[in-house]
Amino acid sequence: MSDFAPRPFSSVEEMNQTIIDHWNEKVSPEDTVYHLGDIALYFVRPERASQQAVLDVLNQLNGHLVLIKGNHDNRALFKFLAANNPIFGGRQKFEFHDVGTIVKVNHRQYYLTHYPMMMGIVKQIINLHGHIHHYAVGAKENINVGVDTPEIDYLKEKPAFGAPFSLAEVEEMVQGKFEDFQKRH
Repeated sequence: MSDFAPRPFSSVEEMNQTIIDHWNEKVSPEDTVYHLGDIALYFVRPERASQQAVLDVLNQLNGHLVLIKGNHDNRALFKFLAANNPIFGGRQKFEFHDVGTIVKVNHRQYYLTHYPMMMGIVKQIINLHGHIHHYAVGAKENINVGVDTPEIDYLKEKPAFGAPFSLAEVEEMVQGKFEDFQKRH
């Protein structure tokens, strides 16, 4: 437990297994999941042992992973993962982005980044991000979708720890934050 990123687990191994289990209960092998950075904080020497341990965990997760580089991810890890990128369901398991990517769904654009982006008031553009752990940006266009986001309170049903948010859950958080801001502003 820490103020930086509280985790209710007795060990990293217990946390990792919980995340793997919850992830795989929700994600099918054919799904695509966007991971918005800080893939792992695992610093051991030699570095290759750390990278292999991260790969071993990622290979246990269902789906194709679009990995967006976070401030705790380094280029060496991405290069290692790219060099050890398994073919999964007829395509590579991992896709990589340094800054972010845009996904268009239902006449809305989602900017998926690690860091929150301040875009101003722009209709139909939402920034999904991580980085700030158990904090939220005070703008309705920014939704923290990290594993420890407080914006989970906008959901009627909370997903299990470590399970990625579905598109329906993201849209529910967007709508909930919008309605919350309408009441306060």
